[in-house]
Amino acid sequence: MWLPVRPGTGRFLVLAGVFVCAACGLVYELELVALASYLIGDSVTQASVVLSLMVFAMGIGSLAAKRLRRHAAVAFGAIEATLALVGGLSAMALYAVFAWTGAWGGLWTNGPRCLLVAFSLAIGLLIGAEVPLLMELIQRIRRQDAGGAVADLFAADYVGALVGGLAFPFLLLPLLGQLTGALLTGAVNIVAGGALVLGLFRRDLSRRARWLLLAVNLTVLGLLASAAVLVDDFEQAARHAVYGDDVRVAAQSGVQEIVLTGGTRGRPLDLFLDGRLRVGGQDQRRYHEALVRPAMSGPHARVLILGGGDGLAAREVLRHPGVERVDLVELDPAVVRLARTDPALARLNGHVYRDRRLHVTTADAFGWLRGAPAAAYDVVIEDLPDPGITASTKLYAQEFYGLARRTLAPGGRLAVHAGPFSSRPHVFWTVDATVRAAGLRTAPYRVTGRDSGFAAGPDRTTGAARAPRDWGFLLASRTAPVLTLDRGAPRPSTLTPGALAADARAAARARVPDLPPSTLVHPRYAG
Repeated sequence: MWLPVRPGTGRFLVLAGVFVCAACGLVYELELVALASYLIGDSVTQASVVLSLMVFAMGIGSLAAKRLRRHAAVAFGAIEATLALVGGLSAMALYAVFAWTGAWGGLWTNGPRCLLVAFSLAIGLLIGAEVPLLMELIQRIRRQDAGGAVADLFAADYVGALVGGLAFPFLLLPLLGQLTGALLTGAVNIVAGGALVLGLFRRDLSRRARWLLLAVNLTVLGLLASAAVLVDDFEQAARHAVYGDDVRVAAQSGVQEIVLTGGTRGRPLDLFLDGRLRVGGQDQRRYHEALVRPAMSGPHARVLILGGGDGLAAREVLRHPGVERVDLVELDPAVVRLARTDPALARLNGHVYRDRRLHVTTADAFGWLRGAPAAAYDVVIEDLPDPGITASTKLYAQEFYGLARRTLAPGGRLAVHAGPFSSRPHVFWTVDATVRAAGLRTAPYRVTGRDSGFAAGPDRTTGAARAPRDWGFLLASRTAPVLTLDRGAPRPSTLTPGALAADARAAARARVPDLPPSTLVHPRYAG
């Protein structure tokens, strides 16, 4: 066949196209996994859904492309244009459906989940159709044995996938974000596919097909460019649709997205981390008192707080007389910085970071505990993300509680937030079973919100109608812990000994027995 370049150069250009298309395809996959994990939760489930559906669809796409081999050049050009448009806009579409529908439900009644399935299948079909067409194109340049052609093609494909897989977390995501990163990937995809077909294989297309493909490519590129220009306005509008109109801070740290709303003109302050409500001004005090105060009944000169970078748990600890030192271990320094500098959040935590007794370490709680001194703390407070979040599973594992147990001084107490009590009893009692498997005895208790719905706590909520009715906690120690309140605790308090005892009895009656503990190699929490 006629080529504008020598056959060797033509083969190199086709393999370069394979490389670029493979890199773009993997970015689309990773972008869907990342965005779905953020919007829907449970990254293991979302990754499994996206990748399994994509691999399945790739097989179907490869079979379907067999019928297009006679028109391989024009078919490949059309597929790349469609893939660039679908893949490039997929992140914006998912975020838009999540922001403006707010649907949470089963797989087939949930807007974001249904769209995730649709995009996974569509992108998989298009990626799968690329390989047979590229094989046909590379063989048209110069015939060679099938094994050699497959080896060359898949070598370029796998190397491209490696580059795309590394570019997404280390380049696109931190520098551009998910929306702009997906749009840029689509633009690279359409330029590479269009240049390959219109430049190298233009003689395989009729004059009308060439102009039509050029017009389609320019249209897709224009749509992606327009979306990139408008992406900031879109993201701001979507953020307001999700969080309300009083968003004051919206930032992406190296760990998570941080959004702060309210806190001015009498509006309650809400802090969201990766879309999950971490601090709710309406009931945050009751939540943190329930987490901290039962554990402070007893010696409490030395206290360790794992998590709690917002400073609210530390505020409750430092209100008790007799506290000499508090060590706080927080993963994200941006949260600590916000808690120090934001006027509303600093006012809510009582400017706790000005207290010289508080010492902050930026580290992963699990890794920090491995090197923590033994028997060093009278009280350990675990103010950590919800156990149902996949990234937090190791922080609710038997091994983690074993490390926490090692840091407790004789008679020391461990306080654990264990998630919504009534709505997710299996998760709560799995945490209890895991703590007991680490050699500690537990006293489970729950605390209800004032309006029968907590606005605070490390879990996603979507308004009062869906807020948890109560939160579950565990007080643990080497000997049977006594669930009571420190008589020297400051007043007034949202908790009373009588109400706490009644809630503990109610929790004990609802026990789910014989649950196995969660471990690092066998996590048992569902998102």
